[in-house]
Amino acid sequence: MWQELLCCTFALGVVALLALSHLLPLSAWGVARYDFVLLGCLLMQVLLLLTRFETGREAGVIVLFHLLGFGLEVFKTAHGSWSYPEEALSKVAGVPLYAGFMYASVGSYMAQAWRRFHLTLTGLPSLRLQAALAGGAYLNFFTHHSGPDLRYVLTALLLLAYRHTRVHFLVQGAPFALPLPLAFALIGLFVYLAENAATALGAWVYPHQAQGWQPVHLAKGLAWTLMVVVAFLIVSGLKTWEGRRERA
Repeated sequence: MWQELLCCTFALGVVALLALSHLLPLSAWGVARYDFVLLGCLLMQVLLLLTRFETGREAGVIVLFHLLGFGLEVFKTAHGSWSYPEEALSKVAGVPLYAGFMYASVGSYMAQAWRRFHLTLTGLPSLRLQAALAGGAYLNFFTHHSGPDLRYVLTALLLLAYRHTRVHFLVQGAPFALPLPLAFALIGLFVYLAENAATALGAWVYPHQAQGWQPVHLAKGLAWTLMVVVAFLIVSGLKTWEGRRERA
């Protein structure tokens, strides 16, 4: 449990900053809430690097996922999927810069879990197939606004591609394993629960929440699971490269 909480450090930090932004008299200080959360995220990232809680290469992967997430945010807010109604100096194209850190927290969790639980994988499909499916999952977030929504087709293809893949890990020295699609689903479920907490704290607003907070639609759970696949491909690429470098 303790190791799992450590893996969630960045995500828990983001939620804590959102909660703190409601408790502090930021308006009296002349500080926008979104700007406060951004500064907190940047400080947290620096502290994680200085304390070596996070490696430089892991931070680089997290930055990449941050950029992918922010690009998606700009597109989605422009199409009315959700909004950031508050004013802030750090908003770009209607999206506060801290938004990318919410995606980065998923990448941070995965990188931490990989290292702390000594993850290994068996039965992986080819890297080309994985990249094609992860890329298709990411592109579908954009293309389904003007064409068919292929998330269910992509989910079926991912289940087929990873049907023999298992993730092996150690908990207090004891070996465990589970199917990789199940690991994706469990992470997606926890991200969905975190999304409910984040929207309750005003991180962003879905159209159905405009008149007051309501639970996030369950379909978002599948959407987050597909984003987890994208994060997995990025982190697994880093860890595979690190493993080859160590062996060399």
